[in-house]
Amino acid sequence: MHTTSSLTLAAVSAAALLAGCGGSSDPGLPQLAAATPGTLKSCGDLAAQISFANTTITAAKAVAAGELTVAGTPVRAHCQVTGEMFQRTSPVDGQRYAIGFELRLPNDWNGRFFYQANGGIDGSVVTATGGVNGGPGLNNALNMGFAVISSDAGHTAAVGPNFGVDPQARLDYGYLAVAKLTPMAKSAIQTAYGKAPDRSYFGGCSNGGRHTMVAASRYADQYDGFLVGNPGFNLPKAAIANIAGARIYNALSTTAGDLSTGFTTAERQLVSNAVLAKCDALDGATDGLVQDTAACQAAFNLERDVPTCSGGRDGSCLSAAQKSGIAQLFSGPTTGSGAKIYASFPYDAGLAGGGYGFWEFTAPLVLDSGGVGMIWSAPPEDPATFNGPVFALTASLDAMVAKVNATTALYPESGMQLMTPPDPSNLSVLKGRGAKMMLYHGTSDPIFSSDDTTAWYDALRKANGGDASNFARFYRVPGMNHCSGGPATDQFDMLTPLVNWVEKGVAPDTVTASVRGAGNAAGANADLPAGWSASRSRPLCPYPQVARYNGTGDMESASSFSCK
Repeated sequence: MHTTSSLTLAAVSAAALLAGCGGSSDPGLPQLAAATPGTLKSCGDLAAQISFANTTITAAKAVAAGELTVAGTPVRAHCQVTGEMFQRTSPVDGQRYAIGFELRLPNDWNGRFFYQANGGIDGSVVTATGGVNGGPGLNNALNMGFAVISSDAGHTAAVGPNFGVDPQARLDYGYLAVAKLTPMAKSAIQTAYGKAPDRSYFGGCSNGGRHTMVAASRYADQYDGFLVGNPGFNLPKAAIANIAGARIYNALSTTAGDLSTGFTTAERQLVSNAVLAKCDALDGATDGLVQDTAACQAAFNLERDVPTCSGGRDGSCLSAAQKSGIAQLFSGPTTGSGAKIYASFPYDAGLAGGGYGFWEFTAPLVLDSGGVGMIWSAPPEDPATFNGPVFALTASLDAMVAKVNATTALYPESGMQLMTPPDPSNLSVLKGRGAKMMLYHGTSDPIFSSDDTTAWYDALRKANGGDASNFARFYRVPGMNHCSGGPATDQFDMLTPLVNWVEKGVAPDTVTASVRGAGNAAGANADLPAGWSASRSRPLCPYPQVARYNGTGDMESASSFSCK
């Protein structure tokens, strides 16, 4: 074990951050140079050799090729370094806190660093492999040769949302863990390979997507590429809106305490089918996917296009009360004063899957309630008496909104301030130094709305003269639920085109995505319709383009569609 301590963080080398520029595919922006490879000098010695302020290295373990597998593929040989930063005892709740991490360093290194931003409320050091998409992928950053870090963002899962009682733990979770881990990781890489990373990337989905958007705003001088998935960049608002939705489902439920009976699987499939009946063919192909999301919102009307029950509910109709409540959910729930809490959600074809149901019926009671009540409210609720389901179904929505925007002497940053990008549509630092961003979002995400991300990207375009495509591109994934799942082509590699854009100036156009059919090495998607090919593929198009059928060719193949 090796421990160092200091009151200040070591500065990151400016040369490492701003390494050489060459020509550019966009003459108005600098072109960052490509990374060059390196070789790990040793593994076992790193536990003693890595020295950085406020950092304890607990182990450095050699991992042989194939000892770790992802999607059935052996991951290359590497060194797993584990440790923690800023160990302390909270003066507020008496709990021990530290930023736990693992850094995986491939023996044969491609010269790049990847910060793996994790989901949920963090709390776990997830295996540092570095995802190339939001769900099960066929490749990963570690196996591509990246050095990859993963962390618990400053607290453990054992304390659950109660870490929000500690003001510093809130800030570490929100954004400061990244500020502390980044220079440490780059210093450790310098020690391990004899040089710092030439290029650095940051990516994640869900809360990891939020982390990535926050990093793009706060730390654009330290990373060159940002891969953003289904971002909850307005997470406190989204959680309160989901709690409001739970109340609607609770009022509609036929079994007390079971929110899913307010909008059953059969009824969700009914609405999905009705959306397809109006919207499927708008892209030229009747294939179970709604590519033209915007046109669909104009074409579909819940009141008109779904039968209204004249008697009891049997899955073939919706009651008048259901139509009213579900319409509120899609237009965006409001507070008692009528103010919209979060964003609208687009009608799409992916409402019936199990993942969709979890986020609608379970998450508000057991996840969103803790986030709102304990992590983002100032002050937090009393952890000794807090009951998540009761809070979700009975506490004032207006008070929730007020408290996530409030500050106190003990909590000087509000929940919204610590969780969101400070100036979301201002990415001038990122753009100005030649860094790039790619984003994706499933249009059937039930917790973080693709409408919210679309509105953000429209604001980014407006802030850049109507076009942000020379440094940021946004891809909607039709049918995809939260990061993966749903009737969707949810398997793709967006990291490779991001690297090519950052380091070679090759701007991404379409990204080919495939379904996870039977036999897929990363695991089959249970939400796929029976009639789809197990190898169906589609192009993901840079917004505002839409994938449209060419009129001829195999409808199971991406080559038969074009982005227009």
